Amino acid sequence: MKNSEIKDILFLEAVEAIDAGDITKLEKLLSEHPRLVTEPLDRASGDYFENPYLLWFVADNPIRVEKLPVNIAEVTRVLIHYLKKYESTNIEHQLNYAVGLVSTGRIPRESGAQLDLLDVLIEAGGSSGGALIALAHGNTEAAEYHLKRGEKLTLAVAVGLNKVNEAMQLAPNETSENKLLALTIAAFSGNTRLVSFLLDSGAAPNGFPHPKSGFHSHATPLHQSVFSGSLDTVKLLVAAGAKLDATDKIYEGTALSWAEYMLESDLDQASKNKFTVIQKYLKEQ
Repeated sequence: MKNSEIKDILFLEAVEAIDAGDITKLEKLLSEHPRLVTEPLDRASGDYFENPYLLWFVADNPIRVEKLPVNIAEVTRVLIHYLKKYESTNIEHQLNYAVGLVSTGRIPRESGAQLDLLDVLIEAGGSSGGALIALAHGNTEAAEYHLKRGEKLTLAVAVGLNKVNEAMQLAPNETSENKLLALTIAAFSGNTRLVSFLLDSGAAPNGFPHPKSGFHSHATPLHQSVFSGSLDTVKLLVAAGAKLDATDKIYEGTALSWAEYMLESDLDQASKNKFTVIQKYLKEQ
């Protein structure tokens, strides 16, 4: 999304004030126009940022400007102050969704503001449940943060954070669905040790994580092992019976197709070498 897509002039001014960290301008706009924090922007996009509230723009997720102001935590406090001042009826929804956007965002992490933003949002009443969705986007610190805030450790999260001992303790009592989810995460991480352990624990090498799991549900463990660039995890899954002709649910590509796609991407030579070897191996099966 680009700011130029915002046709509501006042809403655009408020977003630009957030991006600039201009608290004076933002407070003036919010004090004069309460709707800016209580009503969503009319954006019928059909994606995860459809009809967004102003609070959600603090995460820059989807990416618009690729940076956050150094005072983004204070900017967020100002937005929450006005939300509470105007007694918005959907403040819990706004806060919870903002937590998700921050937990999964790349820009909050790269700006060094992810944990501060989560602190502000959760202290204001947002849900602290988000470790798995954070892991799905490579945000391990955010995942650890959610655990410290009291989220229960699950097998999937233990695997994603490479908590081997905890994973081994949790696995025996898990359902087949949760074992498949954990295996997919281990493959996504290229974690050979945990892929091997989960297969030995009865995790099925084929299938997709549940759509409501919080993790990428469109690809099999084998697809994710290819994506990780780990030939060893690919070999483990193939030996366990992973189907080479299984296609993902978005691009309808096989594991081999994923390897070939990665080779066409803008990668350094070391990464290209990894995917070349994986491609060769899969072609030989």
